[in-house]
Amino acid sequence: MTQDQGLTLLLIGATVLLFLSGRLRHDVVALSALLAAVAVGLVPAREAFAGFADPAVITVACVLVLSRALQVSGAVDWLARHVLPARGGAVLTLAALCGLGAFLSAFMNNVGALALLMPVALQAATRVGLMPGQVLMPLAFATVLGGTVTLIGTPPNLIVAGFRGREAGQPFEMFDFTPAGLAVTLAGLVFIVLAGWRLVPGRSGSGGDEFDPGAYMAELTVPEGAPAIGATLAEIEAALAEAGGQVVALERGGAFLSAPRPSRRVQQGDILVLEADLSALIEVVRPLGLKLAQREDTPRAERSDEIVLREYVVRPDSGIAGSTPTDLSLRTRHGINLLAVGRSGTRAATRLRAWRFRAGDTLLLQGAAEALSAFAQTAGFVPLAARDLRLPDPKQALLAAAIMGCAVAAAAMGLAPPAIAFAGGMLAVMLTRILPLSEVYHSIDWSVIVLLAAMMPVARAMETSGTAALIAEALMTHVARGHAVLALGLILVVTMTLSDVMNNAATAAVMCPIAIGAAGALGVNPDAFLMAVAVGASCSFLTPIGHQNNTLILGPGGFRFGDYWRLGLPLEIVVAAVGIPVILWAFPL
Repeated sequence: MTQDQGLTLLLIGATVLLFLSGRLRHDVVALSALLAAVAVGLVPAREAFAGFADPAVITVACVLVLSRALQVSGAVDWLARHVLPARGGAVLTLAALCGLGAFLSAFMNNVGALALLMPVALQAATRVGLMPGQVLMPLAFATVLGGTVTLIGTPPNLIVAGFRGREAGQPFEMFDFTPAGLAVTLAGLVFIVLAGWRLVPGRSGSGGDEFDPGAYMAELTVPEGAPAIGATLAEIEAALAEAGGQVVALERGGAFLSAPRPSRRVQQGDILVLEADLSALIEVVRPLGLKLAQREDTPRAERSDEIVLREYVVRPDSGIAGSTPTDLSLRTRHGINLLAVGRSGTRAATRLRAWRFRAGDTLLLQGAAEALSAFAQTAGFVPLAARDLRLPDPKQALLAAAIMGCAVAAAAMGLAPPAIAFAGGMLAVMLTRILPLSEVYHSIDWSVIVLLAAMMPVARAMETSGTAALIAEALMTHVARGHAVLALGLILVVTMTLSDVMNNAATAAVMCPIAIGAAGALGVNPDAFLMAVAVGASCSFLTPIGHQNNTLILGPGGFRFGDYWRLGLPLEIVVAAVGIPVILWAFPL
């Protein structure tokens, strides 16, 4: 082992550990790895930021903009209205919903596809008598599967295509991923729709009219004359007992008491911090005379008759992660009250103004409808209330779909490289004003762009230093023992396992050099091994952190960390069982 190989192994090992720990954002970890590689001489300084010019990175950014154009134009709403059945049982509804989600994810950002269909899914769950999670998890997994079908379906495919271009001189094209991707998607959908959804735990009631996002943290004030005055906290909790609620804190005269004594009596002006579901909050407010807490500095606009309550979930790519309501000046700047928060599986006693938002949190916001919509769009929130599917502008929707179709066709027919084809589509969207110019740059998830651009030079260092070949040779000698088919399965399973606990794009960047080295050591077709990386990197279903879509449903579905494997493990087995033979058929060794 050379010195460079030793340094590369240490760097990759440390980077993977940081990804697994989750203490730093994935883009921060990737940028740290890049700068460390430059510092020790593994990456030349002049090539450090070459990744930002990589065609895969450019394509990802352009596809995100085009996906946003499809959303705002109403094209997806039109498709959903014509595809989803108005009637039918659970199986038919799930088949239509998951099929549509997978189809959309093949051509647009899969997080956006899930976000658009979540309100529809919640409405469908109520109609067919299922728990919200029993519809949300199948939909989330279906959108993840759909991304494997095309070059632009998911960032790992673009990364794999880029490595193939450097290895063979010609990257994978638009539909080279389709044989393997379509096979695992169809097999996965059949399993999910016919049997898999029954494995999803249901944690809310019996599927009534209300959506249960899990336990809410809410603040209620005790006004003058409220029947609750003089009651003990134990009596308040007794009213919440059936719904599993509790009083977790109390504020009196500016003093904050965590876990107050049950014998303490409620006084006028007290603020109670409760943990309960939304229906329990309503049941308590009415008989006890409690009111949702508002501050004296609440803007006058919030006290108008046009105030509404809306539920949102924080997207994984939201820019407010780690912030508190005070940091965001929700009341003073935006005219919005945070009335309650939900984080499934977490119990905490804290003032709402000190609550730090995380991806998957469910929020109950109060304010003017326009203010809520504007802030939700800027902050990266997904609305959870059922809504009518509507087509704001048929001409714009048709034009957005046509632009996306032309970009896909140009890339598929070889008329232009994918980066050029989709950059042209982005320019068309901007010139036709389908997407307001102010939203173009907000449509791009810059953390993903930084992650991709920073990991590209680090992955190349694995190749140039010989580290990837060293790892591959060890795997082939000691595990696969020279059997090509076993080695292919090993690459797919290892990639899938890593992707369950770290970012899928980073997983692809780490595993591609190893896959190429393994194919070289065995003297077989590297395309098959690269395709195994593509499938494995995208199919992460065991944890809520493996994919952004898994995180997005965590709060709304009322899930816990350990719930995902119940459907995810058999689904990953289906993917491996179908994916390996199809890859061998499409890319013979």
